[in-house]
Amino acid sequence: MALTAGDDAPTVTARNQDGEEIVLEFDHPTVLYFYPRDETPGCTTEATQFQRELETYHEAGVDVYGVSTDDVDSHQSFCESEGLEFDLLADPDAELAEAFDVEVRNGATARTTFFIGDSEVKAAYEDVDPDGHARQVLLDALEDGRVSLPE
Repeated sequence: MALTAGDDAPTVTARNQDGEEIVLEFDHPTVLYFYPRDETPGCTTEATQFQRELETYHEAGVDVYGVSTDDVDSHQSFCESEGLEFDLLADPDAELAEAFDVEVRNGATARTTFFIGDSEVKAAYEDVDPDGHARQVLLDALEDGRVSLPE
């Protein structure tokens, strides 16, 4: 079972689509979403919807990261083909998945999203429907008062 609200978020390190090492300490609001594979229909829907909501996430002070077991080159291609402007983290050995207790099936992570702040999981979503998920996570964070938009 994946980490749940109230659990401490582990500090993790992974390479993004540009091969840069990213260290996530989760000291400020962050969405970390795990998805099965680059360039597949559901994952493309989810990624492009996070991209569509990205400006609003940033206005609310929230960073967004996608994670899959695909490698850096696959992530780079996916970002380019879909115009993604947020980091996709490569987790080929499923180390991030293990750190967050995300299930790995046939080498791919289960679709799981975490909203994290102050180094703590504030909300967790498992087996989500990718269509509409990006907006729902944002709305939940706004409604729960975890973040707010400037006036």
